[in-house]
Amino acid sequence: MTRVPIAERIQEYINKNCIYFCMPGHKMGRGFNRDEIGRSILDNIITGDLTEVDGLDNLHKPEDVLSEELELLRKTYGAEKSYFLVNGSTSGNMIMIFSALEEKDKIIVERNCHKSIMNGIILRKLKPVYVDPYNYDKYDTPLVPQEELIIDMMENNKDAKAIILTYPNYFGICFDLEKVIVKAKKLNMKIIIDSAHGAHFGFNERLPKSAVQLGADIVVVSAHKTLPSLTQTAYLHVNNINLVENVERYFSMFSSTSPSYLFMQSMAYSRYYLEKYGEKDYDYLIDICESYKDKINKLKKFEVFYEDRSYISTDRTRYTILVPEGYSGKKLYDYLISNNIQPEMSNHRCVVLILSYFNTKKEFQRLYQVLKDCEMERIKDKDNYKTLICGISHTIKYLPYEAINMNKVSLKLEECKNRICGTEIIPYPPGIPLLNPGEVITEEAIDYIQFCLNNNIQILGVDKDKILVIENN
Repeated sequence: MTRVPIAERIQEYINKNCIYFCMPGHKMGRGFNRDEIGRSILDNIITGDLTEVDGLDNLHKPEDVLSEELELLRKTYGAEKSYFLVNGSTSGNMIMIFSALEEKDKIIVERNCHKSIMNGIILRKLKPVYVDPYNYDKYDTPLVPQEELIIDMMENNKDAKAIILTYPNYFGICFDLEKVIVKAKKLNMKIIIDSAHGAHFGFNERLPKSAVQLGADIVVVSAHKTLPSLTQTAYLHVNNINLVENVERYFSMFSSTSPSYLFMQSMAYSRYYLEKYGEKDYDYLIDICESYKDKINKLKKFEVFYEDRSYISTDRTRYTILVPEGYSGKKLYDYLISNNIQPEMSNHRCVVLILSYFNTKKEFQRLYQVLKDCEMERIKDKDNYKTLICGISHTIKYLPYEAINMNKVSLKLEECKNRICGTEIIPYPPGIPLLNPGEVITEEAIDYIQFCLNNNIQILGVDKDKILVIENN
């Protein structure tokens, strides 16, 4: 029988009518129903799938309508120059790394960076020095690097050409980026920011400031994560005018020559949405998020993480629902799914929800009721495992770009202790490497990989119970 399995599976998912607390930010199309302009995009979702026909300009040489759109984007975010990315923040991270750095440059990079940052480091043949985040000990959940640690690392590595940081992290948590940028400028280091989860920052005073506002040299943000934009859409913002020539070159190399006009009109609408509705809509959203955060916390079952101190701030439009010790974030995720509530992700101690103006008050009420009704015995964690991505030691034997080209063999997990990893080992989501190529595989890392396999947590770089290691090491 002739079938289209993926179309069938998508329709099955749509028919569930899940409450959508995950990306993309348009929440199953609702974001485009905000006004007549958005509805016209929905109405033309297929007929608007055009190429560079007369009047639609060329993304690689914008001279007409796209030039106008990009200028509006630049002004909205306050950058020196801005770009539409149709290959997602992944392409933006590549463009930033190649534009700001030369081969063999030394860089300081957050250890919990996304895999696309690590791939850029490998392809550009860079020498990374890692800054570790710290754990929220009460709930064994990774937060962000302390800015004092970042600054100390900069002082001890003044020959580094740039520092690459994530702001905010997947949990919506931010450090004092402004302090780090001031120090970087004094040391003549470029500041490169993966702000994939911060496209909405800076458009309401109750949200953290954006990395662009704070003066980072070059920033990527994912429009599709929190704004009414289609999956795979992002913006690239440049504050350092000296980088523009390189950015133009690498933008051309890392971007499709057949950019989707569906993508671009959704990015244009997101910019327009922020400009016209951002402040008001985020006020409403933050009010409802705060109200239900307090209600959930009063259940005394879970805690929605929130900090607002001088050295750490939190995106108030995101819930990180923490479970007590001895309980499983993954099982809470599964429980929510069983009640037709779609979270963004989970780890063993929390569930992450991405909230939006386009989520209704009724959906917040449903979330609260489902959490209230949760029988805690159902989400008990028999393994009671501790996160290792933060606490694990990362001993670098070879630089990542060196290791990637070495001869490798595939070994079972139990044979890998003290061997050198030949590939990236990445629990997904959120896509943060547990091990990078060239790092020593510790017993702790093996235990965590086995934990992921035992609990059906997707982990890239592992084939059943085998991983690639450097041969003869």
